[in-house]
Amino acid sequence: MLIAFYVNDLETEYAGYTTTVLAHEASRRGHDVCYMTPGDFVLGNDDRMRAHVHLVPAQKTGKRTQEKFFADLQAVTRKKLVDITDIDVLMLRSDPSNDAATRPWAESVGVQFGRLAAMRGCLVLNDPDALAKAANKLYFQSFPRAVRAETLISRQASDIKAFAKRHAGNIVLKPLQGSGGQGVFLVDQKSGGNLNQMIEAIGRDGYIIAQAWVPEAEKGDIRLFLMNGVPLEVDGKYAAMRRVGAKEDIRSNIHAGGKAKPVRITERELRVAELIRPKLVRDGMFLVGIDIIGDTILEVNVFSPGNLGSCSALAGVNFAERIVASIERKLEVAAGFPGHFDNRALAVL
Repeated sequence: MLIAFYVNDLETEYAGYTTTVLAHEASRRGHDVCYMTPGDFVLGNDDRMRAHVHLVPAQKTGKRTQEKFFADLQAVTRKKLVDITDIDVLMLRSDPSNDAATRPWAESVGVQFGRLAAMRGCLVLNDPDALAKAANKLYFQSFPRAVRAETLISRQASDIKAFAKRHAGNIVLKPLQGSGGQGVFLVDQKSGGNLNQMIEAIGRDGYIIAQAWVPEAEKGDIRLFLMNGVPLEVDGKYAAMRRVGAKEDIRSNIHAGGKAKPVRITERELRVAELIRPKLVRDGMFLVGIDIIGDTILEVNVFSPGNLGSCSALAGVNFAERIVASIERKLEVAAGFPGHFDNRALAVL
């Protein structure tokens, strides 16, 4: 089996990233792995679709550590032109917001060519049609209100100021586009005097999300992985962790300096996850990361949820093994029932 991973840029990948964790596990299980980036696709006049990929063949003998696998990937100097029909699975693992400012042409490439790949029989995860609707945080507003913090989305300073006033000045501001804790501000009694500057800074790049402050946020949030619509769990242990922001920083994102700590998943978090399961399944969202505080979901990451390696280390469980095994099962079903399942249905089967 050949599994392809679509990423923003190979140079910004890292040995500890979730994409590497998944790719290494696929290789460990005997599958060939390749990486591709936004500029690698080719669509011919004959409708033949190909891609220039960095190919890392499965290691037939011995063991290869995750670090060695990543080193082998980085050592590939010549790309191989591969027909998309020879790729069994394409995992879309890019973050479109990373390309929005500097490479706007690349922002939707993965979704666009992912659709074409699915039409040619390649299993694309997550489903590209659904990802097209989730290009920014507006997608989150389609989930049940019961799990969302009170939210306002606007570019008008007057709207945001009125929202802040209704919540006694305790709100969080962040850009509609973006990830990794970039451009996130807490508005409270101390910082309220800078509200105009915050609005101007975020609004410069588009719409602004204003969210009511969730008191339990001081303890950090919980990152929980969902697979096939349900919490990813192995032997009673969940792929989850508590993310605690750096001192005097409201952002819990690991990229923003947050720290990963073990967490016990309770019925409270499972109940919240269950409320969004129907939509995730309907949309063909195979692997998702949700950020929870109390009974509230702050974000749903459907493009490139991270920190799987940290969750595995904290729980002492190889969650990637369960994920790749699920992918293998999907291909077995597709082979046994040719033409019975479209990409979206197969993605969460």
